[in-house]
Amino acid sequence: MAQVTDYRQAGFGSLFEELTWRELISQSTDREQLANALNGEPVTYYCGFDPTAASLHIGNLVQLIIMRHLQEAGHHPIALVGGATGLIGDPRQSGERTLNAKETVAAWAGRLKRQIGGILEVSGDNPVRFVSNYDWTARMSVIDFLRDVGKNFRLGTMLSKDIVARRLQSDEGISFTEFSYQVLQGNDFLHLYDEFGCTLELGGSDQWGNLTSGLDLIRKVRGEAVNVFTSPIITDGQGKKFGKSEGNALWLDPSMLSPYKFYQFWFNQPDDQMEKLLKAFTFLPKSEIERLVLETRDDPGAREAQKTLAWEVTSFVHGEEATRQALDAADALFGRGGDLATISAEILESSIEGLKVDDGEGGKSFATAAPGDRVAEAGVSAGLFPSVSTARKTIKSGGVYLNNVRVEDQDQQLEASDFLSNRFALIRRGKKALGAVQLR
Repeated sequence: MAQVTDYRQAGFGSLFEELTWRELISQSTDREQLANALNGEPVTYYCGFDPTAASLHIGNLVQLIIMRHLQEAGHHPIALVGGATGLIGDPRQSGERTLNAKETVAAWAGRLKRQIGGILEVSGDNPVRFVSNYDWTARMSVIDFLRDVGKNFRLGTMLSKDIVARRLQSDEGISFTEFSYQVLQGNDFLHLYDEFGCTLELGGSDQWGNLTSGLDLIRKVRGEAVNVFTSPIITDGQGKKFGKSEGNALWLDPSMLSPYKFYQFWFNQPDDQMEKLLKAFTFLPKSEIERLVLETRDDPGAREAQKTLAWEVTSFVHGEEATRQALDAADALFGRGGDLATISAEILESSIEGLKVDDGEGGKSFATAAPGDRVAEAGVSAGLFPSVSTARKTIKSGGVYLNNVRVEDQDQQLEASDFLSNRFALIRRGKKALGAVQLR
């Protein structure tokens, strides 16, 4: 389990103060009321994760990090894996979701639970409690749902929710199924309030309308004030959301996105994003983050902030051993140390997946070669050179490497032993341009 620094060790006077400094609170109920709840006696809080895919992504990671902050401060976490709401899916801006089979959703729910259990504490004095809203939703008849829950929701309020209003203005509109999602989520909060005394819900800022549905429902039927708050949506340098609905998801499951690629994503973030990302995605103390930001301004070439960010986030999600393997692979691939022969076939393939070239049929695949082919020709196939003559000239000038060994002969041929794990041979032009050919 990853080591986490709590707010006292991080140099803050309260949990609310730390979350505010890290810019992890976007929208919320009354700020003073929320601060009193976070800084007072332990409360029970929850966050929901719908199994609409086989893995969580870094948008969900923000919520898990906030949950871990609260858990370390002594508050009691509930992770709701939406066995019921996952069958529907919350409304999104890009159109109606495809409904998945019950068996698929159940399998995905199990995977999400294991991922969450790798990030939040599952044992000790304050373990996370896992629940599925299918357990209480499936028992309700349509009549019970409409009488006991639906009667407490006003249609005008539901229509005014931001995402609903946007969908109503779209060509596709919104189905009654997705329109009812906010009622289901509101009922979840009420159930957890009644069953476990849960008084705080958190989520992403695009979930604000759904979160306030539960808050309003509890106030109406129980006469009690509870709290909700959202975190900001994480975006890339162009302001686009990192999420599976946008087609560029950064998955937390290592079988869907390798630890190597996950590490490289964080390492390749620009300098001007360092302060924001270090605050949101690491548990580093304030003083250390401020030092790294200053170091980035004084010596950007060292990329110390990027290295720290990549290590902290990758080891938090995938563990230190997988992160070390990702680092070793990166160093070995570019000849900065390490032995290519010691990299497993699985790590090697995941590390070089980005080296695929156009296959002529609208897709990408690894270039192929066989023992007896010339290195110069393989380099052209791998996309490193525009022509064999250019490759030969570069070899002559000493700028071509085969598996990190300089190629001396312009007519050097590939041998069977050059294919690492009996699959790939790596060809490098200079220090940074890397290509790969797969054994044909």
